[in-house]
Amino acid sequence: MPHAPADPADAPPIDHLMELASGFMASKVLLVAARIDLFTELRAGPLDGEALRDRLGLHPRSARDFFDALVALGALDRGPEGYRNTPAADYYLVRGRPAFAGGFLEMNDRRMYGLWADLETALRTGAPQNGSAEDDDGMYADLYADPERLTVFQEAMTGLSMGSAHALAEAFDWSGYRTVADVGCAEGAVLTHLLHRHPHLHGTGFDLPAVGPCFQRRLDGSGLAGRLAFRAGDFFADPLPPADVLIMGHIISGFSRSRARTLLDKAYEALPEGGSLIVYESLLDDERRENVSGLLMSLTMLLETPGGFEYTGPECQQWLTATGFARSSVHPLSGPESMIVAVK
Repeated sequence: MPHAPADPADAPPIDHLMELASGFMASKVLLVAARIDLFTELRAGPLDGEALRDRLGLHPRSARDFFDALVALGALDRGPEGYRNTPAADYYLVRGRPAFAGGFLEMNDRRMYGLWADLETALRTGAPQNGSAEDDDGMYADLYADPERLTVFQEAMTGLSMGSAHALAEAFDWSGYRTVADVGCAEGAVLTHLLHRHPHLHGTGFDLPAVGPCFQRRLDGSGLAGRLAFRAGDFFADPLPPADVLIMGHIISGFSRSRARTLLDKAYEALPEGGSLIVYESLLDDERRENVSGLLMSLTMLLETPGGFEYTGPECQQWLTATGFARSSVHPLSGPESMIVAVK
């Protein structure tokens, strides 16, 4: 049983615990940088500290500390010409670029940062802390009724899915399929990338009617008008669109086990024999020890939904077998995310 060492020199290091305890500080530095469009200001190239401070309207007292904290955190580089974006920041955090993931940071800043202050209450009550109705559709009904919040949410889902979208295009053999439908498609970023990467594919984005304008804005600039379309519907109330491959990304985890199983049943019904279902999430590792992002996402589902949760690959495979799928397999995607491929 652990106990205090007799000699303080033998005490275990405290660094990791202190880093965890102050993690919110690093998070806020990045979130504020994204909010004030620091990365977008650097899109054309490096700026010295004074020029960058002036463009952002920051007080001279701690601007240098702010910029250098971003360097230390790996979000900026600094050289003789001044501060510049890292390759990842330049790709994902410059507003207006195709892979812009700033919506995810904006949602964390505007919504999640405050919501996580109520984690203790959620753990004691088992109830969501976002003030929405206490049913499976509560959070989503509130979001989809508010156009401004919906736009932020859609952009956040794009940001959350970009890494997996790129990995999915390479990790799955698309050569034997012609049609793909993304169930809960948000802005359509996943389909847009897939169809650009695999010109033989035709895609359908399926989501609630309120999502249509967001999807259309991305479609208008994609050059895919003849191969990509939006279909409005409720994936609990309406049949899922027929396709050779159905994708459900970050969908199953938002609902209780019974409703998640309903979605898998509906996917099975919509697919042809030999068709595939791809489910991707921040799947928990089998031992529930390593995927920190997945476990934190599961706690986010506690804060946001009455029944949502993250799960392991084998758990989902059991549900898929019970649904009737012939076989399934788990594959890594990007970072903490993985996909489960099930064949009918």
